[in-house]
Amino acid sequence: MELIIFLIIGALAGFAAGLFGVGGGTIIVPLLFIVFTQMDYPADVIMHLALGTSLATIIVTSISSLMAHNKKGAVMWPVFKNLAPGLAIGCFLGAGIAGQISGLYLQLIVGVFLLWVAYKMFMGGKKTVDSNATNAGDTSNANTVLPSKPKQLAAGGIIGIASAIFGIGGGSLTVPYLTRYGVVMQKAVGTSAACGLPIAIAGALGFMIFGMQEDINVPNTIGFVHIYAFLGISIMSFFTAKLGAKVAHILSPELLKKCFAVLLTVVGCYFLYKGLL
Repeated sequence: MELIIFLIIGALAGFAAGLFGVGGGTIIVPLLFIVFTQMDYPADVIMHLALGTSLATIIVTSISSLMAHNKKGAVMWPVFKNLAPGLAIGCFLGAGIAGQISGLYLQLIVGVFLLWVAYKMFMGGKKTVDSNATNAGDTSNANTVLPSKPKQLAAGGIIGIASAIFGIGGGSLTVPYLTRYGVVMQKAVGTSAACGLPIAIAGALGFMIFGMQEDINVPNTIGFVHIYAFLGISIMSFFTAKLGAKVAHILSPELLKKCFAVLLTVVGCYFLYKGLL
């Protein structure tokens, strides 16, 4: 029965990720939090399990996304090589930091983060659409002036730490970082997809290792990663993400982003309500 529930979550998360053009973590973490709560798991480890499992599932989805973007030549591999070490180290350490934060405070932190993402999506929806239209077919980087390698390494570390604490693949942070320095949207998204892999691997390992040091009374887990949830979500999201992407091309991107912003606002408020209750 548990596996069926996680398959459903994977289907929803994958479809939403493809439909709204965001990483599945922003969907998976809230859904797992609700499901784990209903399963009467210990309250002090529910958020940790949701974050660790979310990062584990992103390993599978990021490989699929990376391959698709690489075929289109949208991955800036030199930039990836500069960011990847910082991303991996930062995310592993971030998992350790998250393990020291109480479940209550993690709820509040993730709630605020979701509200921030919702605000950025709602206010920037039209701008993003216009930018994509302007850059359609434009994969040049004539105006790109990226920071030095040490600064990219440091930026990767910061993004990695935040990704572990929020349970995301880093796209919400990596894409704005790259576009800030003139990288066109297509290559920013493609490179971000590649960066999601070291983030997910290091983060999942971190949550597993640091979680194994805790006394977690939850079946079918390795540290802070729920095995059944990982399998169910990974399998279904891999397929439904493609369906969501097809539907997204039929509907208005601006409307989709605003609808998703409303959804994130509701979920973010839910986390804050549960945390402050």
